[in-house]
Amino acid sequence: MKFAKSSLCLALLSGLSFNALAEVDIYGKANVTVQSSDDGEGSFTEIKSNASRFGLKGSEKISDGLEAVYKFEFQVDVSDADSKGDKDNISARNQYVGFKGGFGQVVIGRNDTALKQAQGKLDLFNDLEGDIKNTFKGENRLGNSVSYASNSYEGFKVLASFIAEDDVDAKNGYSVALTYGDAGLKKSAVYAAIAADSEVNGYDVVRATVQGKIEDFRLGAMYQTQEKVDGSAEADGYLVNAAYLMGSNTFKVQYQTMDFDDSDDKSAVSVGVDHKLNKNLKVFGFYSSFDMDNNVDQDYLGLGMEYKF
Repeated sequence: MKFAKSSLCLALLSGLSFNALAEVDIYGKANVTVQSSDDGEGSFTEIKSNASRFGLKGSEKISDGLEAVYKFEFQVDVSDADSKGDKDNISARNQYVGFKGGFGQVVIGRNDTALKQAQGKLDLFNDLEGDIKNTFKGENRLGNSVSYASNSYEGFKVLASFIAEDDVDAKNGYSVALTYGDAGLKKSAVYAAIAADSEVNGYDVVRATVQGKIEDFRLGAMYQTQEKVDGSAEADGYLVNAAYLMGSNTFKVQYQTMDFDDSDDKSAVSVGVDHKLNKNLKVFGFYSSFDMDNNVDQDYLGLGMEYKF
């Protein structure tokens, strides 16, 4: 009798576990490069894990037109983990919980700001040395935040972020954006956005982004102004890029520059090629060069692979 009860309990628990796991989407990406890097003091060889990650996300229906949503994403360094545990090779990325419905989506936790999200997929060297975060301010992923994303209306979407002060001497931060089109350029030929940060991570930022496709070409541009909240530094700059799709290959080039009022100007040029082996796997190569007015120039040459699951 006891055995029968135990078997019944195990069967019920197995069923419950299966139903719970069925709603969980497990995903990730491994991006690793072998590269020659020169930070200004001579070149050296290194292996880098470029924002490799894994995560869990899903939703649960509460009622007609209302769902609970969640995401727990982690960054993992697959190339520089200390076997003795002296280095943390796992860190937090977007992690939140919230609701989704006819009003859009509202989530609470750690998330990319509206301005960062509004970049879409403009950055052709995202997560590599030529990432725009190495030239422009505003690429923030912050905790203590409430994020809102509207549903699309005639191609337009509104994004907004509120970042709680978290300190008696700090000020709340706000980030807003208006976007148009599909960031992946699959459903529309043009993607455009205007976004602004106020008191976010020490900076006020205004950014305009546009990207479009013409047959096998993709062209993009960004203009940005930024200023430290204390007024000690102002700058403005722009980015232009182009990509050409030829079969399984994508050839790309990107130039970005930021001019500071104190003449500490910074610019970067990147070129690269991606070769897609299948839907989830690609190999690639790139070269990025940074020109710093008041600092040493930097150069990076790398080969890598990316696998998504």
